[in-house]
Amino acid sequence: MRESMEEEPMTQPGHDDNDVGLSQILAEVVEEVRLSIDRDINGADLLHSLLSAPWLYSLLRVYECLVQHSRDAPRPIIPYSSRLSQEIMASVRGLAAPSTEAQELYILLKCPHMQALLSAHDSVAQRDYGPVLPPLPDKLHDIQEAMRIVCLVKNKQPLGATIRKNEKTGNIFIARVIHGGLADRSGLLHPGDKLVEVNGQKVKGLQPEHVIQILVRAQGNILFKVVPNSPQPINNRETLYVRAMVDYSPLQDPAIPCPDAGMAFSKGDLLEIVDQRDIRWWQARKLHSASLCCGLIPSTNQFRSKQRELWWSQPYQAHTCIRALSAADVGEEDDEIKCIETDEAFEFVSEEGENGEHMQGLYIAGFRHSLRLWRRKSHRKRKPSCYSCGVGICHNTSANIYEEVVHYQRHIDDPPRLIVLIGPSGVGVNELRRRLIKINPNTYQGPIPHTTRPQNMGEKNGREYYFVTKEMFAYMVVNHKFLEYGEHNGHMYGTSVDSVKDVLDNGKICVIDLEPHCIHSVRTKKLKPYIIFVRPPSPECMKQTRKDPHFLANSYIKRYFHDTDFEEIEEASRAMEGKFRQFFDCVIVNDDLQDSCMDLFTAIQHAQEEPQWVPASWFVPDHP
Repeated sequence: MRESMEEEPMTQPGHDDNDVGLSQILAEVVEEVRLSIDRDINGADLLHSLLSAPWLYSLLRVYECLVQHSRDAPRPIIPYSSRLSQEIMASVRGLAAPSTEAQELYILLKCPHMQALLSAHDSVAQRDYGPVLPPLPDKLHDIQEAMRIVCLVKNKQPLGATIRKNEKTGNIFIARVIHGGLADRSGLLHPGDKLVEVNGQKVKGLQPEHVIQILVRAQGNILFKVVPNSPQPINNRETLYVRAMVDYSPLQDPAIPCPDAGMAFSKGDLLEIVDQRDIRWWQARKLHSASLCCGLIPSTNQFRSKQRELWWSQPYQAHTCIRALSAADVGEEDDEIKCIETDEAFEFVSEEGENGEHMQGLYIAGFRHSLRLWRRKSHRKRKPSCYSCGVGICHNTSANIYEEVVHYQRHIDDPPRLIVLIGPSGVGVNELRRRLIKINPNTYQGPIPHTTRPQNMGEKNGREYYFVTKEMFAYMVVNHKFLEYGEHNGHMYGTSVDSVKDVLDNGKICVIDLEPHCIHSVRTKKLKPYIIFVRPPSPECMKQTRKDPHFLANSYIKRYFHDTDFEEIEEASRAMEGKFRQFFDCVIVNDDLQDSCMDLFTAIQHAQEEPQWVPASWFVPDHP
């Protein structure tokens, strides 16, 4: 086989039937392998099947065409077509009476697109499309560092690199390359590279601000002359997704190395962290952002170091759960409540269902008058659950700047997610919850609260309330059994964790309204809450939509809304959202009760059926 291949001289294929190309050689190889099969040669059958493959024939034909093209490459007829077109147009203009064809030719050649095409043709014909590099010097020192010349085309996008100066040597180095920026996408500039020249100007000894001005004034191509750094460490860490728990502005951070390279974010923003190699400053982008370039954000180590500095400079503060009870806590002074108070808490209510409702054999619990009253007292008189008053809440120095999140899709066999409604007093949270449960009580249900007050005539334990003794209630408080609890007229009321779990375990969607300071008590892996903030519309809109309804004051007296009430609702909403919006999964504006109820239904369906970003801690296995 080898001898026949060497004896047959290869000629250019494709000219006539006698030419022998690679396809002909392959045909001869296949024929010889076939004869080898008849002689029972080991492996010949496999080789025959491979060489007979149609794709191999096609590949060889492509190769023959490429060889033919390299031998007879097309060459431009003239390398100065643009200049020729100018001469033709000048000749046409010199004609006294040009024909119609000459005028049409003149219009075509004068077209900007045609001129650009001819200019590009001349550039390719003259091979004038590569960068012009300076000639190498005749004598090079052996100790001279290897140099790299990098040419980047400046556009509206940022360069995406920061620089620093070595004060001892005066050299300028690239401090970091921002992920997704122009420098990063080029793959030619790396952290630690030493800048020697920028557009022919030496930068050694210059301040970084002067180098930046050179880059700002540059137009078109930017030519860097750099000394490469040693090979860079590979970023082996996976992409991290987090939710911002604080607001951050790089322009107000004196510690950030380059404020212009920083990325501002707000509470609740989802961030994709792509580079954590720097222990103090990470590179991240906002999720679903149109920008490809990342920005610098403080790492958790950087944030905690700043927290420690702030913590040591602050006076000592005792744990807020550890304090003596006052008369206001006991509630004895509230036995006689006047009809009108300047600091009254209020709640938007309807006329029906004041003390719970019977419907289709079901009792809608959790809307009792006394229960709502203790929940609407001033923050000074309320007692949050110890769940929500841990060290991380009482001391901000233990709080995290980021919360790691994962994409979670609820499995059909998993219990439904808890729905938590939050909003300022008077916005209509209780009425939205009531209407939702009333529309479909077989799907939605509220938890049955606990109380220490005596059982009244007609009430049934486990229907309106779970009636327990004060000792049992105190035992449940100590053992963190309540999501929230409080006192009214000397009696304790609370919403227990087990009561919520009972609803979820029965396959129903549990809907509760909660005070925002108790959010931490429900954000657990077992409940997996979906938190909806009900925001009020503008005061002008509330004046129109709340003309007839009245609200519940601190007493049993109900009165109509005043203009000052609308302003207080809006102010309370802004304060609540500014402090807790990082925990909100959805925001609903309650401008029209019917429309808001439909928005609430859609949000709940979305929470149960669509993927959501939830805390990664919910999926960390419990330690034995």
